[in-house]
Amino acid sequence: MKYYSTNGQASFATLQDAVVKGLASDKGLYMPERIKLLPQAFYDHIEDLSFQEIAYRVADEFFGEDVPSETLKQIVYDTLSFDVPVVKVKDNIYSLELFHGPTLAFKDVGARFMARLLGYFIRKEGKEQVNVLVATSGDTGSAVANGFLGVEGIHVYVLYPKGKVSPIQECQFTTLGQNITALEIDGVFDDCQALVKNAFVDAQLKQHMKLTSANSINVARFLPQSFYYFYAYAQLKKQGKADDLVVCVPSGNFGNICSALFGKKMGLPVKRFIAANNANDIFFKYLKTGKYEPKPSVQTIANAMDVGNPSNFARIYDLYGKDHAAICADISGATYSDEQIADTIREVQAETGYICDPHGACGYRALKEGLKEGEVGLFLETAHPAKFKSTVDKILGADIEIPAKLQAFMKGTKQSIPLSKEFTEFKKFLMN
Repeated sequence: MKYYSTNGQASFATLQDAVVKGLASDKGLYMPERIKLLPQAFYDHIEDLSFQEIAYRVADEFFGEDVPSETLKQIVYDTLSFDVPVVKVKDNIYSLELFHGPTLAFKDVGARFMARLLGYFIRKEGKEQVNVLVATSGDTGSAVANGFLGVEGIHVYVLYPKGKVSPIQECQFTTLGQNITALEIDGVFDDCQALVKNAFVDAQLKQHMKLTSANSINVARFLPQSFYYFYAYAQLKKQGKADDLVVCVPSGNFGNICSALFGKKMGLPVKRFIAANNANDIFFKYLKTGKYEPKPSVQTIANAMDVGNPSNFARIYDLYGKDHAAICADISGATYSDEQIADTIREVQAETGYICDPHGACGYRALKEGLKEGEVGLFLETAHPAKFKSTVDKILGADIEIPAKLQAFMKGTKQSIPLSKEFTEFKKFLMN
C-alpha cells in the first residue's frame, strides 16, 4: 500500500516511510491510496468474533500488504490486551468505555499499536535511534510515553503546555524517565503542535536526528483507533441494538473521529456521526458555514479537546473529496460551554449513577439532544473520570476513587524540562 500527502506535493511513500517520517515533506498528512470495503460476510458474523479477531481483520486491510501476517497478528494481539466494553447508560444511549488500558485513556490503542509497528520497522532495517516527538493536551502524552517506554531504539520527547494538563495526566509522562523526556512548554497545545511540525521540516534537524511523530498525524497512531468502532458495533449487534446506530465522538484534534469515518468507508454500518466540541468550535462552525477558520485554542475543563487548529481536518476534507455537503451528510456537530459540560456530568450521575469524564459528557449531551426516534446512540467515554479528579470532584461534590493504575503514577518524581514556545530554543535543545 502506498501513502500520499493531503497537500498533494510530496511523492508517494511506503507504509514504513509514512510511519517513520510521520509528516510528508510538503507538511501534509499521509493517507492510504485506497480504502478497502470489507465483505458483507464479515459484518454478518462480526458479533461472534473477539476484539482481537475483529481488529486483526481490519488491520490486515490497512497493513497486511506491508507487514507479515504473523507479525501483524502479534502486534494487534499485544496492543489489545484489555477490553473496550459497551455499557448501557440509559435507554438507547450507550457508553464505549475506552479507559481500560494501561493509562486509562482511548489513546492507549493507537499508541501501543504504533510503538510495536515502529519497533518492527527499526528491527527490520537495523536503523539508528528514532526520536519520537509528540505534542499533548493531556492523554496523548501519557499513552505514547507508556506505549514506547523501554522500547529499544526509540526516544520519546513529550511536549505539553505548562499548567494546562491535569496533575494526574502530567504524572503519567513526567515520572517515567528512561527513554522518555518531558518538555514543559510555556504556551498552549497549539504552540506544542507547531513546534513538532516545524521540527519535521527543518533541514538541519532532520540531518542531525531521525524524527517521527506519535500524534494522530501519524497513520500508525490514528488508523488503529478504527478497531474499537467495529468492536462496539459487534457488541451492540449482539444485543439487537445496532440497526440505527449514531456514534458521537468527543473531538479535539479529530484523529479519533477520522478513524471512525475510515471505518464507515470500509462498510461499517453506522448511520451517522456527531462530532462533539467544547468551546473550541472550529469544526462546528465549518459544518455551519463551509469555511474552515482556525483560531487560538481556549482552555476548558475538557482539556484534551482544547485544539484551535485540528490537524486531522485535512484528512476528513480529503476523505470526502473536499465536498462540504458530503461531510455534512455523514457528520453533524455540537459545541458546549464548561457550564453545560458540568451540568451534564451532574445530570447523568443523578439520573443513572454513571460518572462521565468532561469529554464523555460532551458526547452524552450531544446524543441526548440529537438522537431521533428509533436511533441508538453510542458516545465515547475517552478517559477515566479520575484522570480529571479535581474537576469532577468539584462538579459532583464527591471524592471519586483513583484506580490503582493511576495511584502508581502519582508516586513518581516529576522530571521535566521547561522551554519557551520559541522554535529556536526547542531546536537548540534537540541539536544539543
